[in-house]
Amino acid sequence: MSQDLFEKAVSEVQNLSKRPNNDELLSLYALYKQATDGDVKGSRPGMLDLKGRAKYDAWSKQKGKDTGTAQEAYVALVEVLKKKYS
Repeated sequence: MSQDLFEKAVSEVQNLSKRPNNDELLSLYALYKQATDGDVKGSRPGMLDLKGRAKYDAWSKQKGKDTGTAQEAYVALVEVLKKKYS
């Protein structure tokens, strides 16, 4: 997976004509974070931080994926979203 394809997908997701649903947004977030930062770090946010917990949990599910695999999954997801929302 080339870095250019990944960066192109990152910019393309910003230009979708409709906003993806919450599950799709969480998947995009988690794959992006795994591809750029690696495995999730820190502790899970508290019960009152629902958004933070959802993001943490989604990222945590990607644990162990290497950068290339996470980038490939992100690009594939963006392609699906482009067909669905463009």
